Amino acid sequence: MKHINILILAAAVLAAGCKKSFLEESPSNAVDAATAIKTPNDLTDAVNGLYTAAKSSSFFGQNVPVLGDLLADNVFISSSNYGQFITQSNYSFIATSGEPSGIWSQGYYTILQANRIISAPVPASAAVNQLKGEAYTWRALSYLTLVNYFAAPYTLNPEADGVPITTTPTYVTGPYVKLGRNPVSEVYKQIISDLDSAYQLMPATAIAATYHATSSNYISKWAAKAIAARAYLYKGDYASAKDAALAVVQSGGYSLATTAAAFSSYWTSAVANTGKLETILELYNGVSGSVTGLADLYYQAGNGEMLATAELYNLYSATDYRKGLILKGIRKGNSQPGLIVNKYSNFLNSDKDEIRIIRYAEVILTLAESYARTGDANNARLYLNQLAKLRDPQFAGYTSSGQQLLDDILNERRKELAFEGLRFFDLTRLNLVINRPAQPFSYPLYPQVSLTDFRRLQPIPQGEIDANPKIKQNPGYN
Repeated sequence: MKHINILILAAAVLAAGCKKSFLEESPSNAVDAATAIKTPNDLTDAVNGLYTAAKSSSFFGQNVPVLGDLLADNVFISSSNYGQFITQSNYSFIATSGEPSGIWSQGYYTILQANRIISAPVPASAAVNQLKGEAYTWRALSYLTLVNYFAAPYTLNPEADGVPITTTPTYVTGPYVKLGRNPVSEVYKQIISDLDSAYQLMPATAIAATYHATSSNYISKWAAKAIAARAYLYKGDYASAKDAALAVVQSGGYSLATTAAAFSSYWTSAVANTGKLETILELYNGVSGSVTGLADLYYQAGNGEMLATAELYNLYSATDYRKGLILKGIRKGNSQPGLIVNKYSNFLNSDKDEIRIIRYAEVILTLAESYARTGDANNARLYLNQLAKLRDPQFAGYTSSGQQLLDDILNERRKELAFEGLRFFDLTRLNLVINRPAQPFSYPLYPQVSLTDFRRLQPIPQGEIDANPKIKQNPGYN
């Protein structure tokens, strides 16, 4: 796609730390792109570059997780702000808005780099299979993010226009191939296929540390399965979501914090997790090349313009550990009281908070919802209470069934995954009205997103429309 490839050079500037031959699609003064990845070491360099691409502030480093809460009902922008995300806050975004363009271009940049890694003619080995499995997983997660921001949910219209699928390296297709939008169903088929390939390729035991560390900063076999559980849930295939989530729970070896001290320590830590506590996958955000965008928006010593809504805060009981991740304080700029998000507390440190991609708690909640939607309320309550009672030791547990049980699970998802960018996707996949009531001293916001509002989908970037006549714009943005 012409516009996507034009943007590759700009996106590459953000991917500091990768080798030049990897960043350039067709190096004019280096080896040919088709043969640039020849050894496991070359492959490792390329995979490290892939993680850096995903960490861009245009993608998982800021835009994706911020919009996942701001477009929903968990956060709002203070009346004292620096002008970031205000068009998203009041739903006045258009086809030339920067945030959707950034997600689109960096998402496809990440996919194009994954394509090169997957197609690299490096002889198979345990290490090579692991590294290629990581590339399959990033390609799948990138497509899952793009199709959920730019297309109708699978649960509403699987044959709606999705996003273009490209799986062949540009050194094969050429840099100016123009593709139309594949149906949502085909995009999900590609996502599931990639995640199945990743799971099958990656060995059960960790690869040698000479290639990269074995920690939560890198994709494991079980991370691919956990992301598959998310994809099946968004698709509405609850039986498959249950199977994927159950596999992670039974065989992944992950655990939840069991005490207030352990929970607090987990959230204040800024280092990779090697003990499988809470995190399944998070992006490295250390001293070198730190992304400050997400924490900067929440932390009051930074820009601090994003605040938690009162409705979210009031969902937590006084004894819920998670309530401590939102602090009553004074907001920056106008000296008014505000609910300060404290999930990202290392903004002032040189070693920033890791960027959480998927956590074990999400898998447990996916398992609970999948059991509930396939008629097994007992197991649904079992896993729901496993999480809820750990987070709030004074809570006696849920006893609900039917629709109330589903509502309780959605409520726990909101409380547990707040400020991690998933709330908007829950509301859209379930086709729920998005209520965004006015907040004290907030920037003007869009109060309610109805089920027929075209702004439930982000606009395809105008530059892409102009460059590729096969791309159709989403309704309402023409």
